Amino acid sequence: MLPTALAQDVCALYPSLALVQPGLAELGDTLQPMQVPAGAMLFSESAACQGFPLVLEGEIKVSRHSGDGRSLELYRVGPGELCLVSSASLFRTQPLSAHGSSTKPTRFLLISPVLFQRWIDTPAFRNDVLGLFAERMADLTALVDAVAFHKLDRRLAAALLGRGQQVHVTHQMLADELGTVREIVTRLLRRFDREGWVSLGREQISIINSAALRALVSDQLSYMKTAASPYL
Repeated sequence: MLPTALAQDVCALYPSLALVQPGLAELGDTLQPMQVPAGAMLFSESAACQGFPLVLEGEIKVSRHSGDGRSLELYRVGPGELCLVSSASLFRTQPLSAHGSSTKPTRFLLISPVLFQRWIDTPAFRNDVLGLFAERMADLTALVDAVAFHKLDRRLAAALLGRGQQVHVTHQMLADELGTVREIVTRLLRRFDREGWVSLGREQISIINSAALRALVSDQLSYMKTAASPYL
C-alpha cells in the first residue's frame, strides 16, 4: 500500500484525489515518487505520453522548441498544479505537443495513462482537469498576445523585473525565455545599458533604474517614439 503519510500529502496538494477510485492507498508499489535533478528532461514533443505528473516538490517547465533551436516557455507546473499538455495528450491519445523539464530538484508521482482514464471518471478530478484547460487557455491567450502584439523591448524589461537587483542570467537564457534569438536580446540589453537602466556583467545583469524598466513595460517612456524595436 502507498504509505499513509504520502497519500495524505498528495491529497493535501490535490484534494480531488481523495475521491478517486482506485484510491491512492490501494495502489501499493505501483505508484512510487520519482526524484529528478534540475535540468532533467521529463517528456519530449511528439513522443507518446508516459503518464500524468503530480508534482510534490520542485517545478516542471513546459516549452515548445523550434527547428532552429529556439525555445518558448508555455507555463510551469508546481506542487498542487496540473499539466495541460499531459492531460490533453491522454485525453485524445495523441503525442505530446511540448517538452517538459525540471527547473530544480523535483519529486513527483507519474500516473499511468490507464489510471488517469479511470480517475477522470470521478467528477471532482474531471472538474479539476477541465478547470485547468480554462485556466491555461487564458494564460496561453495572454502569451500569444504578448508574442504577437507586444514589442520585444517591453517583454525583456518585464522579464528582468521582479528578480532582484542582481539578475544572474545569460543572454541566451533570456532569449529562450522570450522565444527569440540571443543577438536581439544582446542588442536590447546594450541599449538598456546605454540608457543607464542596467549594467551588464558576465552572466549577470545589475538593475540600476527599475522605475525606467517599469515605465517601459507600461509604454510610458518618450523614447518609444524613436526607432522601432524588433518584433518577434
